[in-house]
Amino acid sequence: MTGFRSPSSGLRALRPAAFGADPSGERLARIRRSPHFKDGVFQNPGGTTSTRPSGSSREFAKTFFDKDERARRAPTGTVPVHATTLADIAEPPATGLRLTWMGHSSVLAEIDGHRVLFDPVWGERCSPFAFAGPKRLHPVPLPLAALGPVDVVVISHDHYDHLDMPTIKALAGTDTLFAVPLGVGAHLEHWGVSADRLRELDWNEAAKVGGLTLTATPARHFCGRGLRNTQHTLWASWVVAGDEHRIYHSGDTGYFEGFQDIGAEHGPFDATMIQIGAYSEFWPDIHMTPEEGVRAHLDLQGGRPHGVLLPIHWATFNLATHAWTDPGEGTVAAARTVKAPIALPRPGEPFEPTAGTVPTEPWWRGVALTPAGGWPASDVPAAAAIKTSADSAARAQADRAGDAPEGEASGEPEPVPAG
Repeated sequence: MTGFRSPSSGLRALRPAAFGADPSGERLARIRRSPHFKDGVFQNPGGTTSTRPSGSSREFAKTFFDKDERARRAPTGTVPVHATTLADIAEPPATGLRLTWMGHSSVLAEIDGHRVLFDPVWGERCSPFAFAGPKRLHPVPLPLAALGPVDVVVISHDHYDHLDMPTIKALAGTDTLFAVPLGVGAHLEHWGVSADRLRELDWNEAAKVGGLTLTATPARHFCGRGLRNTQHTLWASWVVAGDEHRIYHSGDTGYFEGFQDIGAEHGPFDATMIQIGAYSEFWPDIHMTPEEGVRAHLDLQGGRPHGVLLPIHWATFNLATHAWTDPGEGTVAAARTVKAPIALPRPGEPFEPTAGTVPTEPWWRGVALTPAGGWPASDVPAAAAIKTSADSAARAQADRAGDAPEGEASGEPEPVPAG
């Protein structure tokens, strides 16, 4: 089989533990049987995907090392992390659904009496090494040990900013289960997670955890932790459905038409957590711009501005050449264009998506360089566009049954540019 070779035992002994482990045995056999695995690698939806920076390396270096641009890629002051996260999550959510963005793509979701932790990264750097690699722009809102019991940890893929070895090792000592894409379980077992606590899924496969159904859904990205990118572990977005609510986490992905299929099969969603940061013209296939992220949110909601979009994958690690505030500003502008409700919590600030209000203040402006001409208007679609929890639940149930309430607008929203 091309595209996959296990390293020799000597090389395995030298590789850092953070590189994880390669799939083998029955896990590798299952990978080979996957309909999404061909010619020795996992295939992306939507055709060929470039996973390496495109264009001129000279132009990339010029942009990356430009003095003025570099100054815009970091805060000018202390990022305002929410101060009372621990006390706020001590009480159950009144609506049955609460999200707490911990920074980057890490989100604690409390849904219908269960606790789900997406892509937990509590490390100081997203790197295999403690002394090098992208460093946090803000501290974690609370210690991992203070988070309390978690029913299931959901991992989108095996990149360092989504799968953090020290965090997984700490969680391995708890009773939590782990839902991961196909092949990723090899890393977790290597770090001490027992096989019976793994729910390892291919796209469109589902697992039950208590009263929740977790479904791995397609994404357009890639994998790899070592020196070679062999595409032998899968990447995924995730749908989590409870008795009353359902949510979506995009992981990392480029825009593709499959969002419409995911929405038709599993939506609409009370909240979507969408990657809108670390995008670049040098890698357009694997990360979404804010405009594409809002477009994906609408696709997932059947073309209507239903539910709340929580922007993720930004403001914590500097992983691209854009200003650290651009993802937030871009999401505000794109959401305003189509009147899509968004939430803009500070790191660690819990909110309930189906409540009457969600945080919408562009908090980053207080610790960022002011752009030439000042900050644009930020009339974020918020409380007026967000239904109460009872109305939202009734609306979602009607939509899932194919029975939209009479008088509800069903026309296409104003188009959002694709980046």
